Amino acid sequence: MIKFSLSIVSASVVLAFATMAPAHAAVDVAAAQALAKKNDCLKCHAPDKTKKGPSMKKIAAKYKGKPDGLEKGIKNITTVHKVKLEDGTEEDHKVIDTKDQAAIKNLVEWYLSH
Repeated sequence: MIKFSLSIVSASVVLAFATMAPAHAAVDVAAAQALAKKNDCLKCHAPDKTKKGPSMKKIAAKYKGKPDGLEKGIKNITTVHKVKLEDGTEEDHKVIDTKDQAAIKNLVEWYLSH
């Protein structure tokens, strides 16, 4: 009986600590910036000003807090699609050159953090 009670107490303590952990890890800004630079994302997107494409702040305003915001952000950088540029022209959006899902997620979370 004591072994059973200790198991329940131990499991309860572990569960309590697990619920105190953040919902997701913090964004690795340096890694996100390096991936963005390597893929020329920063030629079109800046943190707070419009370049060829919308600013990261504008992108974040569009997707942040939405249930599918992260998913849409990931889709936008992993699939070829036409984008309308700030000058009204259209072109294919460049696809990120990594298959590392954690790196892709980190990059999108960095954009959404603006």
